Amino acid sequence: MSDTDDGIDLTGPPQEMYKFLRDHMPVMAVEHEMMTGTSVTLHADVTTVLQNADIFSSLGAAEIGQVRPLIPLEIDPPEHSKYRKLLDPLCAPRRVALLESSTRALVNDLIDAVIDDGACNFHTSVAEPLPSQVFLTMFGLPVERTPEFIELKDGIIRPPVENFDEATEFRNMTGQKIYAVLQEAIEEKKANPTDDFISQFLDAEVDGHRLSENDVLDIGYLFFLAGLDTVTASLDCMLAYLAQNPTEQKRLVDSPDDIPAAMEELLRWESPVAGVIRVATQDTELSGCPIQAGDKVSVNLGSANTDERFWTDADKVDFDREINKHIAFGGGVHRCLGSHLARMELRVGLEEWHKRVPSYELKPGITPEYTMGLRSVDNLELVWRT
Repeated sequence: MSDTDDGIDLTGPPQEMYKFLRDHMPVMAVEHEMMTGTSVTLHADVTTVLQNADIFSSLGAAEIGQVRPLIPLEIDPPEHSKYRKLLDPLCAPRRVALLESSTRALVNDLIDAVIDDGACNFHTSVAEPLPSQVFLTMFGLPVERTPEFIELKDGIIRPPVENFDEATEFRNMTGQKIYAVLQEAIEEKKANPTDDFISQFLDAEVDGHRLSENDVLDIGYLFFLAGLDTVTASLDCMLAYLAQNPTEQKRLVDSPDDIPAAMEELLRWESPVAGVIRVATQDTELSGCPIQAGDKVSVNLGSANTDERFWTDADKVDFDREINKHIAFGGGVHRCLGSHLARMELRVGLEEWHKRVPSYELKPGITPEYTMGLRSVDNLELVWRT
């Protein structure tokens, strides 16, 4: 349990903290070992940063154990568009639709393993293995190594040490292991290409030039982390909310056609990917506050998605919200390229779970504790009647 001096629980739902920041320090100087720069929480400032990649660059923003800029996350326009032209079709709606039946079967296999028990840790039983197995199959990595790959992913996103220098060292060490896994896969696909992502990358060209192996590694590193975590975090947040709100839960059971809209509203409210970082390329300002060239800017997506200055009834979870232009997947040129795949996995997961487990709740005595940054819920213990 971690609290601020104002009594706000940092391991619980963050909306109260977001409002405090918007009201009292919407643009805040940050001096911390993790980042020195500026934090922004208002929807207007957040969208300004996301929509202006020429002023707020992604290059050098991420420090997650990589040795070169990650593609396309840390590549800015105009080069960025060349890589997106290659990568966007891989997760386009038409291609994602081909995966729905197998994803639905996988969800049911995961539910089969726990349904007769009347209880499970949803995080470890469903939320982690579902997107991980879908992604690993698409990418061309062995599904039987899923636990190993999840451990590597967690070593980057949630290193098991609190000291900043030790965490950085742990990330760097883990990053080398991820590169080794990807290099091993590249060698295998060079010898035996299939229709997976790695094989396609090895045969792909950008601007008339074949991708180098380093290019494939740098794309793969980003995909590895995103594919193994973001949907997991989103499922965690959604099920934690629904387990504590039986009226909304029952609505999804009785009216499954409402699930897509509910999913979008929960993405807005929960914003599992709470924020991103950019680097100012020139002196500028946000809400009248100066930003110096070279400053890092922490962009709070979760706060923007609950900003009452932009949203009507911002603090109300409304599955009937008519207009829901949330930015849970980011915005601008770096908007998440896997959003269509994520939406399919989330929708299918919610549909099948509520079909098979129509009434569930948190295990007595359990209060979900959210991780910071990417907001997963490791202790998501659910119970139901069989």
